Amino acid sequence: MSKVDRRITKSQEAIKNALIELMTEKSFDDITIQDISDRANVNRGTIYLHYTDKYDLLDKLMEEHINKLRETSVWACEQEWIDATKTFFEYFESNYLFFSTMLASKGAPSFRSKFLEFLIEAFKDEVDEGKNQGLSEEVIVKFAANAYVGILESWLKEGMPSPPQSIAKEVGILLERIV
Repeated sequence: MSKVDRRITKSQEAIKNALIELMTEKSFDDITIQDISDRANVNRGTIYLHYTDKYDLLDKLMEEHINKLRETSVWACEQEWIDATKTFFEYFESNYLFFSTMLASKGAPSFRSKFLEFLIEAFKDEVDEGKNQGLSEEVIVKFAANAYVGILESWLKEGMPSPPQSIAKEVGILLERIV
């Protein structure tokens, strides 16, 4: 496996952080590559070295977080609901700016859709046929996924009023009852 130059990683992180910060200040459509380069303190050419345009940057940023959640899901889903949910809420807390911006932003509604899609797929393998007898699996997973996103959005918008362990415990208990 080839080693990535730390300067490249540092530039890419600065560019991604600049985009997220700018999205908290103005709509995505109003953000220019120049805005991003100024905020990240890199040349415009550096951005184009790594990304086709601001849409590519946003897509890669969203995909990076969805992939991280997918990787975490592989091992976290082996745990009990409360412990698994705690793992995810700790990740949301440590990436607060990203998730609060993406779920609140009118410029990135595709993230909410991708996130919901990820959750629906993750919950499909967890449906308990016995306790949900007579109910549609599709309805159960959509209900659980939408409830999860709604709680997460609310928790983030309110500035994370409770620690991730507390909200995760309640969400975990509810998911255990539903799914």
